Amino acid sequence: MTWTAPETTRVGGSLVAQEREMLTGYLGWFRSTLLQKCAGLTGEQLAERTVSPSNLSLLGLVRHLAKVERTWFRERFAGQELAPMYDPDKGKDADFEDLDPARAAEDYARLVEECRLADEVVAGASLDDTFVHGGEVFSLRMVHVHMIGEYARHIGHADLVRERLDGVTGA
Repeated sequence: MTWTAPETTRVGGSLVAQEREMLTGYLGWFRSTLLQKCAGLTGEQLAERTVSPSNLSLLGLVRHLAKVERTWFRERFAGQELAPMYDPDKGKDADFEDLDPARAAEDYARLVEECRLADEVVAGASLDDTFVHGGEVFSLRMVHVHMIGEYARHIGHADLVRERLDGVTGA
């Protein structure tokens, strides 16, 4: 049987919440929006590059955002030393380039798990907590803002890829 990305319910967020709840709510909304863009598609469809000459595909976006979740929350913020998510011999764009539709379910599950683990490492932290990366000091607040921006940008890409795949549009 061919794996198909599951249907998802987009999580909502408060429009009047305190800062922490609003930031985590919007990040959750964007995370679930990406999964919603993938819903009902097979691994082959998720891996299809529909906006030539770009290397963008929904599967590439799923893989990329799993890597970004891991990098910003677990490696940089929490200081965890983790093996590279993708084969470093495949280049820095392996998340977009080294696609295998047969691994789509695994890649999808990895994104879901990285989001869960990211939430876990920041659960008891303050938005004012900081870490140093590349000689610069970053706050957890900035990481949330960065991740919301990262997802927002890539959701726009996902909209175009999905529309070219099967005509599906929508928020």
